[in-house]
This record gives sequence, C-alpha cells and structure tokens, in this order.
Amino acid sequence: MKNTALTHIHESLGAKMVPFAGYNMPVQYEGVNAEHLTVRNGVGVFDVSHMGEFFLEGKNALSLIQKVTSNDASKLFDGKVQYSCLPNNDGGIVDDLLVYRINEEKYMLVVNASNIEKDWNWISSHNDLGVKMTNQSDEISLLAVQGPKATEALQSLTDVDLKSMGYYTFKIGTFAGIENVTISATGYTGSGGFEIYFKNEDAVNIWTAVFKAGEKFGIKPIGLAARDTLRLEMGFCLYGNDINDTTSPIEAGLGWITKFTKDFVNVEALKKQKEEGVTKKLVAFEMTGKGIPRHEYAIVDNEGNTIGEVTSGTMSPSLKKGIGMGYVPKEYAKLGSEINIQVRNKAIAATVVKLPFYKG
Repeated sequence: MKNTALTHIHESLGAKMVPFAGYNMPVQYEGVNAEHLTVRNGVGVFDVSHMGEFFLEGKNALSLIQKVTSNDASKLFDGKVQYSCLPNNDGGIVDDLLVYRINEEKYMLVVNASNIEKDWNWISSHNDLGVKMTNQSDEISLLAVQGPKATEALQSLTDVDLKSMGYYTFKIGTFAGIENVTISATGYTGSGGFEIYFKNEDAVNIWTAVFKAGEKFGIKPIGLAARDTLRLEMGFCLYGNDINDTTSPIEAGLGWITKFTKDFVNVEALKKQKEEGVTKKLVAFEMTGKGIPRHEYAIVDNEGNTIGEVTSGTMSPSLKKGIGMGYVPKEYAKLGSEINIQVRNKAIAATVVKLPFYKG
C-alpha cells in the first residue's frame, strides 16, 4: 500500500483511512454529509496525490495525443486544459483523462490512479513517433481546493490572479513561496476551485500554508467519500463505475469529447455508433419512491424485468433524495421515463432526469 506525502497528516487529523487504487487514502474526517456541504457552501481540500501524471514532449507530442485520445487536442493553446478519453480497440474506454498543454511541444496528461500502469502501457504501445514520455506520478502531489470560497482562500498565496482564470485553464507560477507550481482551474465537484500540482517534498509546506490562508474562510479537509457524492450530483463519470473497457463514449453521453474531425484509435467504429445510434445509454435518475440506489443494484421495468444496472448511486446530501446513474435500453433513456430500482427485495420507483442533479 502506497502512502501520499500527506498520509501522516490525515492520520493525525483522525481521518478514516481506506485502501484506494493501491494507496492509503482518507475517506472521511467528520462525515460525508458535513464535508460535502462544506465544499458546496465554502471551501474544502482533497488530497488527490494518487492521481497519475505523464509528460509527453517533442515535436510529435500532439500527434501522439491526437492518435490516442478522442477529443481534438489541436484546439488547445498554452495554459489550456481539455477533458478527453482513451478509446480502446473494442469500442470501450481505457480511461478518461485531462490533457494540459504546457507549450507546443510539452503536454501533461492526468490519469486515474487505478489506471496508471494500464494507461502508460497503452499510450506507449502507440508511441511510434519518438515522443519522449515521462511518468512522474510518484513524484507529484496534488491538492484539489474546491468550493465557492476557494479563490478568496488561496489568493494570498500567489501572484497569479485567480479570479481572472477561466474554467479549464492553468498557470505555472509561485504558490506559498514555492516556484513552478501548477495552478489549475479544474476540479471534480461542480462548485469551482483549483487543483494544485507540486513536488512531494513541498507537500507539507503547501498543505500548511493552504490551511493557514483558508482559516478565516472555514477551510476543512475533505475525504474521498464526499468527492464521490459531489461528482455524482454533477453527473461526472467515474471510471470503473460509469465508464470502463466495455462502455463506449457514445453510450456514456461523452459524444461531446469524441471528435470525428481527426483520426484516432477505433474512430470508424465509434463514428458508426454515432451515426446509427446505440442500443443502450447512460441515464441519470432520481428516486420518486423511498430508497437509496447503490452501485450494481438492478434497474427493472414495471413488470419486474431487469433492464440495466446502477453504475453510481447515493443519497444526495444537497437534494436530500436518492440519485443515480445507470445504463438502460434506449427506449427507457428519454427524459421523464419511469424505471424502478431493485432496493433489496423491493422495486422502488425512479424517473429519468436531465443532468446535473445539483443546479447550484
């Protein structure tokens, strides 16, 4: 089990620690609901140092990224971030990721912790272009400082004008007196904020500085359980739950990051899916009956026939109702469609709704 550079701090704060993607990670501190609402209404800090960071360099770096990712990375400019995915040869997804353009010949790819080795091997297998690839996942720490008060809480730590940074842009500058820190206006919560990348050896100093600067804004540490409820309220896909090696980006509602203006892995099969339509779709639903949907619960029709499975589900801390996502045949995917979730031995009514669940 790997530790992050901040594991000892989480333990000293009394965090409940769990194994996650090969790391010893804080799942909660004071409780999921309280932590969730701290991020929705104020500012919270997640240690997400388990995420993977690859650097691709050279004159063909963009060409390699264009070949292995579904989105069009040629639209990026220096300081711009893009959400994308790595299609496999079978219509599924190797992983979803963020692509950072540092300059014309240098990019950073941020991948899911559980897929670091798989993604590295996949991208490497397509690198016949002489692109220099470096895996710095074990050397880089990452904090996600999220919530409506994040900008105010962090501004005293940097000369970078945080308020003027557009969504999905980043700057490399001095932060908490440390140089070459990447400050990224991204996150996985839907409540705004920043993700801060820095070397492991600077982790304790940066953590301490962030909490000191954020003290008057009520800043608190937040665990992975609340990260999951926050992302689900926004309808953000979680790899391994809502998307995987067998789900296509078209089925998952990720057509918006699948650009057919370029050539990429398995492009023809996905293009055909887009044109002909898919037989199943990832939908969002709210419970209309009393019950909490959970991962792998069956989705059934009014006759009790299984038509799908819940990929993600929870009791929404913001909305105080059961919400979830799952794949169903396309005839059940229309907004307003009535479905049922098998909670223990009961079929509980639910309705297909539009994302995000949380409207802010």
